[in-house]
Amino acid sequence: MSAVPSLRHLLLLRPRLRFIALSTSSSPFLSYAPSHHFSPSSLRVLSSSSSPTLTQEEADEAVGKGSSLIDVNPPRGTRDFPPDDMRLRNWLFQNFREVSRILSFEEVDFPVLESEALFIRKAGEEITQQLYNFEDKGGRRVVLRPEITPSLARLVIKQGKSVSLPLKWFTIGQCWRYERMTRGRRREHYQWNMDIFGVSKVRGEAELIQAIVLLFERLGINSSDVGIRVSSRKVLQAVLQMYAIPDNLFTQVCVIVDKLGKITREEIEKELLSLGVSIQAVNGIIEVLSLKSLSKLEEVLGSEEEAVSELKKLFSLAESYGYADWICFDASVVRGLAYYTGIVFEAFDREGKLRAICGGGRYDRLLSTFGSEDIPACGFGFGDAVIVELLKDKGLLPDLAHRVDDIVFPLDEVLDGTASRIASSLRKKGRSVDLVEDKRLKWVFKHAERIGASRLILVGNSEWERGAVRVKNLSTREEFEVKIDELV
Repeated sequence: MSAVPSLRHLLLLRPRLRFIALSTSSSPFLSYAPSHHFSPSSLRVLSSSSSPTLTQEEADEAVGKGSSLIDVNPPRGTRDFPPDDMRLRNWLFQNFREVSRILSFEEVDFPVLESEALFIRKAGEEITQQLYNFEDKGGRRVVLRPEITPSLARLVIKQGKSVSLPLKWFTIGQCWRYERMTRGRRREHYQWNMDIFGVSKVRGEAELIQAIVLLFERLGINSSDVGIRVSSRKVLQAVLQMYAIPDNLFTQVCVIVDKLGKITREEIEKELLSLGVSIQAVNGIIEVLSLKSLSKLEEVLGSEEEAVSELKKLFSLAESYGYADWICFDASVVRGLAYYTGIVFEAFDREGKLRAICGGGRYDRLLSTFGSEDIPACGFGFGDAVIVELLKDKGLLPDLAHRVDDIVFPLDEVLDGTASRIASSLRKKGRSVDLVEDKRLKWVFKHAERIGASRLILVGNSEWERGAVRVKNLSTREEFEVKIDELV
C-alpha cells in the first residue's frame, strides 16, 4: 500500500496558484495568477482583525516571491466557531432542546437551501430585500432561508393527513439575511423555533410564552432583566376599520408601524401619509398603538372586540402559569412579517441596550398563501446572538472549559503501544482520554491543568513490569499505583 502523499507533494502535483490581496477592505478582492515558484516557508496568512493591511508594495513583493496570501476571516457578517465558542453554542442549544422536551415538542429539521417562492409572499416586507437568493445550475430560483416558519409550513403541507393535530414541533436551524449589522445582529444566525399547529385558542400562545420564560429562568435571567411585550394584529385591524382604511393596505401599514420606537414619529407619519392614509387616521393609529394599558385599549375598542377578549384571556392564563410579571401589554408590537394574524409578542431587555431577543405570534392563514387549506397555528423564533450578548452583560455566561477525564502518558518510547492499549480500554469504558507522547513531563502537567484533566496516568517501565501504571489524581494531588486490569 502506497504512503499517503504529503501536503508538499500534493501541492507540487497541482497547478500552482497564487491569490493576491488587492483591496484594503476586510474582504479583499482576490486575483488569480500562475506561479512559477512555491515555497511552503514563504506562506503568509493574513487576518484583517489581527494583522496590518497589506500595502501595494508588500503585495507586489509577495507576488514576486510566489506567496499565497489569504484573508482568514469568514465572510462579513458570518462567524467561525472555535472550541470555546462551540461549547457555548452547544450549551445554549442543549437548553433549547431541554425546554422543548419539557413542553412535549418533537424536533424536526429542513434544508437551509429553499425555493425562493417560499419566502416572497407580499411586497413591502423588509425580509424580501434581505434574501441571499440566486439561480442554481438547473435554472431554479433558490434562497438561503432567512427564517424557518415557511419551511415548517411546507413540511406540514407535505405531511398532510399522515400526521394528527395538534402538531408541536421545534427546530434549531441556521438563517441568513443580508442586513445592516448591529450588536446581536449578523447576516447569519441560528434560531430556535417552536410552533404549534391545530390549536385555535389562546392556549397555544400561552404555552409558547411559558417555553420562553422557562428558557430564561434556566439561563439565570429573571423578569427584572427581561420582559415580554404582548399585543395583537387584530388591534391594528380594528383601528383601520374605525377609519375605513382599505384592507389591502393592512400589510403595508404593519410594516410601517413596526418601526415605532426605531424611527421618529414624523417619519412614521410621512410613510403612512404616502400610502394615502388621512392625517386623522394617522393620528388615530399612532395614538392607539402608543397604549401600554389593556384597560385603556378596552376603553377605545370596547370589551366585545376580539383582540381585547383574546388578550384578556392570555393575561389570565399568564397568572395561572405563574409568569404574569414577565409580560406587559404594548399595542405598538405588530411584528414585521406579513403572515401574523392575531396575538404577537417579543421579548426585550429592560435596560433597552439590545434589539428584540425573540418574537412570534399567531399565523392562522399562512398555509393558504401556499395553496393549502389553513390550519390555526402559532410559533416563535429565538436567535442565538442577542441572548449571548445579554448573558455577557449580566455576567451569566457559564464556565465551559474543556474537560478531559484522563491523560495517558508513556514515559518511554518503547511503551507507546502499551499506552495506546490503555487509552483504548478507557475510551471503550466511556472515559474521555487524551493520549500524549513525545513531550516533557513538565509540559504534560501544564497541559493537564489547561484542559481540566481529572487524572494523569503515567506508563513507566518499572510499573509496567509489575503489570501496573502510576495514577495521579490531579484534584487531590494523590498518587498511587494501579494494576492494569483494575484501572477504570
